[in-house]
Order: sequence, then structure tokens, then C-alpha cells
Amino acid sequence: MSQPHFLLVTFSAQGHINPTLQFAKHLIRIGVRVTFITCISAHRRMSKVPTAQGLMILPFSDGYDDEFQPGDDIDHYLSELRRRGKEAISEFITSSEYEGKRVTCIVYTLFIHWASEVARKHDIPTALLWIQPATVFDIYYFYFNGYESTFKAQADETNPKRSIKLPGLPLLATRDLPSFVTASNVYRWALSLFQEQMDVLANESNPKILVNTFDALEHEALNAIGNFNMLCIGPLIPFSFLNSSDSLDNSLRTDLFQSDSKDYLQWLDSKPKSAVVYVSFGSIAVLTKQQVEEIARALISSRRPFLWVVRNRKDGGYEEKEEDKLTCREELEHFGRVVPWCSQMEVLFHPSLGCFVTHCGWNSTLESMVAGVPVVAFPQWSDQGTTAKLIEDVWGNGVRVSANEEGIVERDEIVRCLDLVMGDDEKGMEVKKNVEKWKGLASEAAMEGGSMDMNLKTFVDDIAEGCRM
Repeated sequence: MSQPHFLLVTFSAQGHINPTLQFAKHLIRIGVRVTFITCISAHRRMSKVPTAQGLMILPFSDGYDDEFQPGDDIDHYLSELRRRGKEAISEFITSSEYEGKRVTCIVYTLFIHWASEVARKHDIPTALLWIQPATVFDIYYFYFNGYESTFKAQADETNPKRSIKLPGLPLLATRDLPSFVTASNVYRWALSLFQEQMDVLANESNPKILVNTFDALEHEALNAIGNFNMLCIGPLIPFSFLNSSDSLDNSLRTDLFQSDSKDYLQWLDSKPKSAVVYVSFGSIAVLTKQQVEEIARALISSRRPFLWVVRNRKDGGYEEKEEDKLTCREELEHFGRVVPWCSQMEVLFHPSLGCFVTHCGWNSTLESMVAGVPVVAFPQWSDQGTTAKLIEDVWGNGVRVSANEEGIVERDEIVRCLDLVMGDDEKGMEVKKNVEKWKGLASEAAMEGGSMDMNLKTFVDDIAEGCRM
């Protein structure tokens, strides 16, 4: 049989692109030809375009080549993304067949479920690459399958301690649920996309769902839905940080943001072991000026060395750069470094790292777990509240901040959490013990020959078997 050829289609956000590139790496390692499709806007911003034998990058125009901006019509954007994306995929499938490189499987990420429509027309099998926790997949599934009224009642509940129980999941308070569910009137566009995704899967006889997680981490969540068989293929992180000599690692890593230099690594070299607080809220979240001020004052009060990523571009058309919200930069720099971006994996694996203050994006969460760094969970939106719940109450590898009535996390609360995870009292030692436990289990799953490898080979073999029938 000819070489398998997988088409990977991903949304144009860094949190979607990076795990999909890692997935591509694993496919290439087992002999699969990969074509990676995303929008021109993301391709233009890549710090370096990923290259590898067996990989082709194919950017297409979604009509927003200069990126979606605040004030743009979200419905029009999503409509154009769908229309133009389907055209680009269909044209590529046809041209590949003509060249004797037939596409044998299409794998798509969140918000790209319309790729399955194109696949059906060309009689090509598909799989969803779920890049959030399996727990979050379950929450959306239950929302659209019998529990919507329960969720809406929970969202209206004024008692913060009131929780709901879903099959196979821990008790969840309102703040533990995805914001697309609790603020469905604000995020109607997102909720409708998740509903379309669930409908697509429900209409397939044998839906294939690949989840960026591992069995020990989310065993109950992976088995909570009887209708679907979820296959864990995570954690999708670069192997080289696990003492592996995988030559594909450096060629298949990219950033949509740039750092002026890497002198922060030399600064980290000068710090004691497990002493530095690393603060980053990812590539999308935009903090209010008041929240930036509270974080700054907390870092000054804690008197610990810190590395804080404060983006220096006007993200998404916002009028003010994040760094312009800093009113005490000179005072801050007595204790730490403020940088516009950094190589997060290099920072997390640096021996000076003692704590990660994170927005709880799923990639950041898995990376900190594999690196063995305690977490202060500081969720912002989407799936991050659920991840923060898991970090504090299920996995125990960190603590979660609590906001005041205005939604601001005050400086004293931030300092309290830093003291807890970096201290040597009973709570701090418990967190560190759990950190070591999950570091070992995550590394075991990710290493060559681990569960990720075995599950991925099973998936590729199943696709190949289906093509032979």
C-alpha cells in the first residue's frame, strides 16, 4: 500500500497550532506523509516556518489575512473561514489525487468541524484532534445531551458553593465550567460551534476522537461517555526536553510571537534552584489595567525573583499594549525581568523555576506538568476554569487564585498562593509531591514506546485498514 497521507487542518491560534505540529511530528516518525493547513494570518506570524521531510505547510486565505480585529463581524469571519477553508481543502485533495499522493485521512481541531463535510464528499475518513482536557469535552457533550437546563440553572445560581454533578466528573461549581457555557449569551458563536461539532460526531458511525491527554491523568473523563471512544495521544510536547534526541523537535516548533533576545535565559542561570516565579497568560488573554497592577504589586511584595511575560504588541487591535499598563516597571525590575515573549518550554525546564503563574491554557498546563513545576492557577476564560479546578482539587499540583466581587484577583491573594506553592509547610510539600508524581506519569506517557506511541500507531493502523477495505 502507498504511504499514508494525513491532512491536518487547524485554527489559526498558537494554542491550536503547536499541539497539531507535535501531532504531525509523531505521524512523520511512523512513516506518515503530513500536509498541515492553516490560515495565512498565522503563517505570516510564525517565527519560523516548520520544516521536516514528510511535511508540507499549506496556508490558505480566510479573507482576514491581517487577522481578525475587535469590531469585525464574528459571524462573517466564521462563515468566510468555513467557505474558503472547504474550498482550499477540496482543491488540495483533488490535486493530491492527481499527483498520486491521495489523502488517506483528515484530522481537524476545534472550530474546524466543517472539514468533515469535505472529507465525506471525497470518501476520506476523519478524526477530531481535541486540544483541551477530556473533562471539557465531556462537559460540552453533556450540555448538548440532556443537561442544558442544569447548566443554565447553575449559571444563574448566586451561591458560589452550589455545584453540579455530571457522569464521571468531579463536582463542578459555576467558576469551574467553561465560560462558553456559563456566559452562553456572550459566546453564542462559540457555543453554536461546539454544538455543530457534537452533531458531526453523533452522525458518524464510528467517530474518532484523539485527545491531547493521557490515561492516568483523565481516566474517568476519557470513559465518561459511552457513545464515544476517546483515544489519548498526549501529552503533545517537544521530546527534546525529556532527554530525547528527536531531530524533529527543533524543526517543528514555532511561535506566533517574537522575543527580542534570549538574555532572560542567562538571567535565569544566575538564580538559585527553584527560586523564580514565572508569570504568563498565554497568547490571547488580555488583562485589565487594574489586574496588571495587582499582579505587579504582588510580585514586588513577594520579593521573589520573577520572569513575567507582558506582550508588547496591540493584540487584536486593542488600543493599549499590555506593557503600557505597567505603572511601576522600575520598581519591578529590582526583583525580576519583564519580557515581551519567551521560549516557554526552555523556561519551564530551567532548574531555577519554582512556580508558574498561568492562565491554565491546556498546552501550558501539560508543559508545566512534564517540567515538574508547581502551578498557581489564574484562569481567564474558555476551558481554563475547568483546568484550574482539576489542578487544585483533582491533581493537586497547584493552587487556584480567588477573585473579588469585581472579578479582580487582589495582590494579597496572589502572594498567598505563591507562598503556598513555594513554601515548605504541609501544603507546599503536598503540592511538590503531586508535581513529582504527575511529572513521572506524563513523561512515561510521552516517551517513545509509551501510551501515546501505542495509541497513535493503533489509530494509523485502523485508518490504513479502512482504506484497504
